[in-house]
Amino acid sequence: MVCFIHTADWQIGKPYRRIADEQKRFKLQQERLNAIGRIRDAARIQGAAFVVVAGDLFDSPTPSTTAVLEVLEAIGEMEIPVLVIPGNHDHGALGTVWHREDFQRHQRQMASNLQLLLEREPVELDQAVLLPCPLLRNQDSSDPTLWLRSLDWGALDVSKPRVVLAHGGVHSFGGREYGSDDEAQAGANNLIDLDALPQHEIDYIALGDWHNLKQVSEKAWYSGTPEPDRFDQGEGNERGQVLSIDVSRGAAPDVQTIPTGRIRWHNIRCRFNSDDDLDRFERQVEELTAGRVARDLLRVEVSGSLSLAGHRRYDQLMTDLESRLLRLRLKGECQQAPEESELEQLTGRIEDPLIARVAEQLQSRLQRDDDPDSEQDALTRTALCELFRFTTL
Repeated sequence: MVCFIHTADWQIGKPYRRIADEQKRFKLQQERLNAIGRIRDAARIQGAAFVVVAGDLFDSPTPSTTAVLEVLEAIGEMEIPVLVIPGNHDHGALGTVWHREDFQRHQRQMASNLQLLLEREPVELDQAVLLPCPLLRNQDSSDPTLWLRSLDWGALDVSKPRVVLAHGGVHSFGGREYGSDDEAQAGANNLIDLDALPQHEIDYIALGDWHNLKQVSEKAWYSGTPEPDRFDQGEGNERGQVLSIDVSRGAAPDVQTIPTGRIRWHNIRCRFNSDDDLDRFERQVEELTAGRVARDLLRVEVSGSLSLAGHRRYDQLMTDLESRLLRLRLKGECQQAPEESELEQLTGRIEDPLIARVAEQLQSRLQRDDDPDSEQDALTRTALCELFRFTTL
């Protein structure tokens, strides 16, 4: 039996364009590099013989030289073989990073344990036989595992476990498009037909491209990303891990999940029916983030309404969260619904007749509006809120 680490989709150099703050983008990018050190630690603890990266080590086929050097330094510290195939983000076509002189020169100097698998042919290690299925272009209509269907299996060592290394979606379960926060669709390219492979000849299939942990069959797994990179969508959002695999020839693999992620991505929903709900929302955020600074991203779906005073507090809370979180993404809108006491406070200002008159006109406009969700109504409530804010400074 041999133990190895299965990981994929590091996507070093991911730009995080939706993060406006440069320092916060750097924090996210740096944590993806830091995750390599946690993979190294996991390999040592598990006594792994080697590490496989099932595609998308880099986010781009042309990463910067600095990113290349940082990755090579971290991989060189692993001190065991690290075997990598290109994925769709860092495909293996001519002109990509894998063919650059600087990569090849620095790889020999800094990470001689890194073995790039650009050919679709068996690779025999001391403990296992790897069957790499690299992507040689970003989008390929052919199955990257097609070459395995005509392989002479009898020529392989009968005592060593056989590990397929591939990147892409599988039939009946497509990968996602991770370039946006919108619901992703299954792609038609880079599809892998697992049913066409001789299962009895293969002991484990290490897959990349799907960013969550997923078992596709008894022998085929997606490891997901070692560092989470997006908000949850639907079910099955276990991310931020690598897999430790114990496998021997002709036996079912034993798969263990090892957490490696540090940055946390949260989804919450909150409907504000009264100002009391704002306290509940604050407690919910605090439970999720535990007071951490620049370690969390939060997507909030909001609806409902608050009083003028409550909405003022809501605005301040969102401003504070913008500063504290790596990203705050708001979906929906919290409306402003002035309470009767607040309207009386404005319209009854004897000492400020101008403010009272303006407040009465705005109140009258609200009462005349038949559509409380209209743009005009929203502007009126905003004006009342600003008037209330001005008078309570």
